[in-house]
Amino acid sequence: MSDLATYTRIGLEPDADSIRQQFAAAPGWENQYRLIIQLGKQLPALPGEWQQQEYRLKGCESQAWLKGEKSEDGCWHFACDSDARIVRGLIVIVLAALNHQSAEVIQAFDMKAYFTELGLEKHLSPSRGNGLRAIVLAIRELAV
Repeated sequence: MSDLATYTRIGLEPDADSIRQQFAAAPGWENQYRLIIQLGKQLPALPGEWQQQEYRLKGCESQAWLKGEKSEDGCWHFACDSDARIVRGLIVIVLAALNHQSAEVIQAFDMKAYFTELGLEKHLSPSRGNGLRAIVLAIRELAV
């Protein structure tokens, strides 16, 4: 297993179903916002060597980095981080759905429906929504 694949399995890593359950158990935007911040606290910080310009995400107002690689079994592994607490939580939500998946699953996953189900898009500011979409786009551009 590569360093990135090992790194991305560190700590608690929820899947999309777990995220859905956590959001369902946290009604109201205040509770969901708190949940997003708590999820972000679970995200391991990227090592300094991965916080380089080549991994910097474009289209995200905050500083954010994404590193991805395909393993021998055809699954993609991503490590992502940001300097903004809420973006870190949003990263966990995205990675819960797309990390450790094949390119086919990543490309086919209905992210808009997932965000709508969680109620994210109606509450995020335009800049946060753009940042969230930039993260998803960057993952999809890597996973081909």
